[in-house]
Amino acid sequence: MTEDPTPETPSSETDSPRPRVARLLEQLGAGLYERDEAVRLALLASVAGESIFLLGPPGVGKSLVARRLKHAFASGRAFEYLMSRFSTPDEIFGPVSIRKLREEDRYERRIEGYLPGSDVIFLDEIWKAGPAIQNALLTVLNERIYRNGDRDVQVAVRAILAASNELPPEGDTLSPLWDRFLLRYEMTGVKGVSGFLSMITDTLDVYADTVDADIKLDAALLDEWSAPIDAVALPPEVLNVIQVVRQRIEEGNESGGIPSGPLELYDRRWKKIVRLLRTAAFLNGRDQVDLMDCALMVHALWSAPEQRTFLTDVVHDAVAKHGYSLATGLAAVRSELDEVEADIRSETEVVHVVSETRPLLVDGAFHTLVNTNRSFTGTRISAADFARLSVDEPVAITYGDGSGENRIRVRTWLSTRPHCIDVEIRGTRVEVPLETGVKEREERVSRDAHPLLVEHWGRRLDRLEQEVQTCLARLEDAETGPLAGLEDNLFVEPAFARVVRRNHDRVVAGFRSLALRCEKARFRAGGKA
Repeated sequence: MTEDPTPETPSSETDSPRPRVARLLEQLGAGLYERDEAVRLALLASVAGESIFLLGPPGVGKSLVARRLKHAFASGRAFEYLMSRFSTPDEIFGPVSIRKLREEDRYERRIEGYLPGSDVIFLDEIWKAGPAIQNALLTVLNERIYRNGDRDVQVAVRAILAASNELPPEGDTLSPLWDRFLLRYEMTGVKGVSGFLSMITDTLDVYADTVDADIKLDAALLDEWSAPIDAVALPPEVLNVIQVVRQRIEEGNESGGIPSGPLELYDRRWKKIVRLLRTAAFLNGRDQVDLMDCALMVHALWSAPEQRTFLTDVVHDAVAKHGYSLATGLAAVRSELDEVEADIRSETEVVHVVSETRPLLVDGAFHTLVNTNRSFTGTRISAADFARLSVDEPVAITYGDGSGENRIRVRTWLSTRPHCIDVEIRGTRVEVPLETGVKEREERVSRDAHPLLVEHWGRRLDRLEQEVQTCLARLEDAETGPLAGLEDNLFVEPAFARVVRRNHDRVVAGFRSLALRCEKARFRAGGKA
């Protein structure tokens, strides 16, 4: 294979990596169908210094993703191996150096050309590895360290991908190895009709290196990126979402509501998730993580494919309901305003209980006539018909006992006396009262509050209004800042932007409502508060 041209000099930390990474992802995904998300996640994991596990049946492109990812790196040193229960450490980590053993009495492997001496590693059927291989892989996956004889070697591995058509068998043996894969991704066959037809008729050599040399990543550039990645800020809305997701998972574990659960997520995984989000933000050219990046957490949380729907709902719900609302303290401002309004009402309103006589309502729909005339003993008139009556013009009304029996239809007027009607009986207009009862209602009367109280309310409302306006200004700034490029995230599907915007718009509407309530509270307090 012809050596790659010398890559361009690494850019300075002030340069945005986004254009380079966008080009790199585009070229890595060329000729691949419905595999772009797997490629994006694999590259993201590589830059973050993490590993990714691909789950799927044979022939869906798991090894293809690994081989394409190899072309993202300038050195292009790759190691690929299909595990079996007969695999030996020599085949993975290199054979023992006979010369070292003979001349120096040192047990040391020749690692060049094997896993410890490569940049991109792909281990197929990973769960078939024996205990000796598993144990050596643990430190390689987590610390990028390989124990070669009596010394620890810092390996130059940049990307580690593993694959299998099954999850690790239940038991403790493979749990540590499984936990080392931060990202998990399930791959399936091409589902779209047009994509399927294009895939089977495309003659492009998908294994060829078509990535421009000037955008390949080298060790110096990746090392240069490490510090600014660690410096990426985590705004309150993102920290709130992470905390809410963690809490919901713990609640699901306790209630048994997680499919194939419970989920065992420890501190190390959460810390690695945070760095993954920081890496995604940095590669997108941002100096802080945004809510869009939070969608990536789903790929780092599931242990069984059946859990993805649950986790997707948890993350989406946390972003949609708790991101900006918790970060801006919307609930706290609303709660304090509730207290001020209640205080104002208690001091400026006097409540009188007024008793009044009203027609009784039976079954929520009828008024009963008083038995003053045999013709109408126990009969009822519907409340809707009663509301139609007038004193001057008669209306033909049907009376009955409420069951549909003994129905009669006569001309009826609204009586000049309260709670009575006039009914025509054999040509004569007869007054018939309705059964009534005493109802109580509250009547509020305003009064002036003490000037000192009005001044106290004014200070509290001033502070609340200032906080509301500060939060609104921050949210409006987000519209031209973090929210401006939501759909352009390199690693998250654009559809998730709707979830982020829904949260933002709901919180903006909430603060605008609070601003209006502050004005109304000031007016109720006497206009001088």
